[in-house]
Amino acid sequence: MAVGAAVRSRVRLRVIGTVQGVGFRPYVYRLATELGLSGSVLNDERGVLIEAEGDPAAVAALVARLGPEAPPLAAIERVEQQALSARRESGFRILASRGAGESDAPVSPDTATCDDCLAELFDPRDRRHRYPFINCTNCGPRFTIVRGVPYDRPLTTMAAFVMCEACRREYDDPLDRRFHAQPNACPHCGPQLSLLDREGGVVARREDALQSAVQALKEGAIVAVKGVGGFHLACLASDEQATAALRARKHREDKPFALMAQDVQTARELIELGEREEEFLLGRERPIVIARRRPGARVADAVAPRSRDLGVMLPYSPLHHLLLADVGEALVMTSGNVSDEPIAYRDGDALARLAGIAEQFLLHDRPIETRTDDSVLRAVKLRGAPLLIRRSRGWVPSAMGLPLEPTHPVLACGAELKSTFCLLKGTRAWVSHHIGDLENYETLRSFTEGIEHFQRLFSVRPELIAHDLHPEYLSTKYALEREDVELIAVQHHHAHLAACLAEHGQRGPAAAAIYDGTGYGPDGTIWGGELLMGGLEGFERAGHLWPVRLPGGSQAVREPWRMACAWLLEAVGPSEPPQTIAAEVPEGAWEDAQRLATTGMASPMTTSMGRLFDAVAALCGLRLRVNYEGQAAAELEAACAPNELEFYPLHVARSPSGVRLDARATVRAVLDDLRAGEAVGRIAARFHNAVASATASALMLAAADRDIDLVVLSGGSFQNRVLLERVSANLRHAGLKVLVPIRLPPNDGGIAYGQAAVACALTAEKPAPRRPGGCGS
Repeated sequence: MAVGAAVRSRVRLRVIGTVQGVGFRPYVYRLATELGLSGSVLNDERGVLIEAEGDPAAVAALVARLGPEAPPLAAIERVEQQALSARRESGFRILASRGAGESDAPVSPDTATCDDCLAELFDPRDRRHRYPFINCTNCGPRFTIVRGVPYDRPLTTMAAFVMCEACRREYDDPLDRRFHAQPNACPHCGPQLSLLDREGGVVARREDALQSAVQALKEGAIVAVKGVGGFHLACLASDEQATAALRARKHREDKPFALMAQDVQTARELIELGEREEEFLLGRERPIVIARRRPGARVADAVAPRSRDLGVMLPYSPLHHLLLADVGEALVMTSGNVSDEPIAYRDGDALARLAGIAEQFLLHDRPIETRTDDSVLRAVKLRGAPLLIRRSRGWVPSAMGLPLEPTHPVLACGAELKSTFCLLKGTRAWVSHHIGDLENYETLRSFTEGIEHFQRLFSVRPELIAHDLHPEYLSTKYALEREDVELIAVQHHHAHLAACLAEHGQRGPAAAAIYDGTGYGPDGTIWGGELLMGGLEGFERAGHLWPVRLPGGSQAVREPWRMACAWLLEAVGPSEPPQTIAAEVPEGAWEDAQRLATTGMASPMTTSMGRLFDAVAALCGLRLRVNYEGQAAAELEAACAPNELEFYPLHVARSPSGVRLDARATVRAVLDDLRAGEAVGRIAARFHNAVASATASALMLAAADRDIDLVVLSGGSFQNRVLLERVSANLRHAGLKVLVPIRLPPNDGGIAYGQAAVACALTAEKPAPRRPGGCGS
């Protein structure tokens, strides 16, 4: 070094996390320039690579400020630092992306339109005024348009759109907020709208297409709208005729429709918004938020029949903002499908499948790579985080961690209902978007295509595949058909327990109440009201709900009156159907169900808590037949009188098989109150209080027996806010630490992650055996 030369230091920083497509490189460029540093920054298959040189204090400041001042959509997992020899170069540059190795760079979720873009959207002086595809590095589509990594325009569905000169200047300017915004476009060079009739004929294009669609909606039409992750079916939320027609054509008899409100003020006119509900509505994920319907809300009866709640979301794309602003009132925005099918996301498929539902189709020519449903949540007391019902757009494909690192790449196939899958490699677990119920070919194809896309996107070649114990699940059959992999079967409720533990960074042991509708038990019976003790590596059954028959098997799931029959048979013996049921059950059917339950013919044993809720809902006359999964239990929860403190007896006793929750006295008490003319709301609340109190008592017993203070609550029954809040409160009051799912749903949408965690734990200490022939596809 020459005498008097300034001391310089140089570092290489490897930034790992969600740092592509979120404005991270221009952020580094601006920060480095401000600090007077030379060097470079680029994207590659692992994330972002920085080399910076200059005064040692300035280099240290870069390292210190890199995380705290990062762009809002960035999520840094870690920064690896390496000292280099100084080169004494000048200037800081953004270099072209590299993509030679195996990809290991997370992809950002789709994000709601930012305030800056919204201001431009509605500014008549801006060149993007009313352009339905405005975006920047802080917002817009990501996951739904990406085809590969690194996240650059040629590897997205925007590859075919050549930027005009003005857009290219923005794209190339490190000081512009659209620097390397891959979906960057304008009315001159980007995607455009078109409005088609149900035969595929063009009605209008560009702005005229939007205005014609708005007019059609105002006149009572149903319009299929292509959004970010697929199609919605839209109509005026206040239009009785349009909403009833939509329900009939979609073959969706009772399940509530989602609504989209123009802004928070409009949402307040529809639902009761607390501070947390408003926060969730305005979050960059823009989920559907389920909240109590406001009295007098201007919503047609057909939107959410027999429900006290409404599901409302705010616009999350520029097209949505324009549509809602121009229509001037809330819209139904329900999934673009016929019931039980995946949502349509390709134009031709939408025209083919939705022509019997929608009169017009508002399309655009930016392809969607991955169909992604709207996410759904509700607020609950006792914690700031939401209760996720469906984790999809806005959250996926954000990676989750695990409390241990796998020895081999893992694919977990999930269950059957609310299907997701999970890929696991290194320190990351990628839980997929919501697929749906794996009960038909279309959904199975969506499932397999999703796995193939994630494997390509994140360069995962599974060597271990985890699956449910149930031999007839399509997800299990898919796993068994994969070649050259090691298979690990994971019991359904163990996966629920493991998922909750793992997302909280725990391995166990814990006591757990896992309540749901159906899960295949190791003994061949149908579990669902389970008290478990264990951790990621294994579990034991510490107790369960009193077992009853399922008269008619799966038919009893569709017809809750059959579960009322089975529970009455256990509680009081053979009997006539109660008045609340008798008029709705075909002659002789009650006696047939009793006969099935008595003989066991076509009537497997179950300990399902979900089926107990079904039974009580039927006894109360609320729901004798269901049109969607969980309907009876949801309506029983909705009926609860809010200030009822009394509870029915629900005995907790030790038995040779562990702690047993005996609900026979509960059912007798429900029957007595019904005969006495008690209000259904009070009966529903007393039943919930009974289950909550008994569950807490049983978990306290199990935890005390093993001298632990950690408990888990999970399974689809804990989507019930009343049950979740009351069990949690009782346990916390007793001094126990309560874990509930936060980043994943408590329902089967979290099963795949739990399966992956179990597979990881079971193979952590030893190499997984391999069949000859290499890796799976």
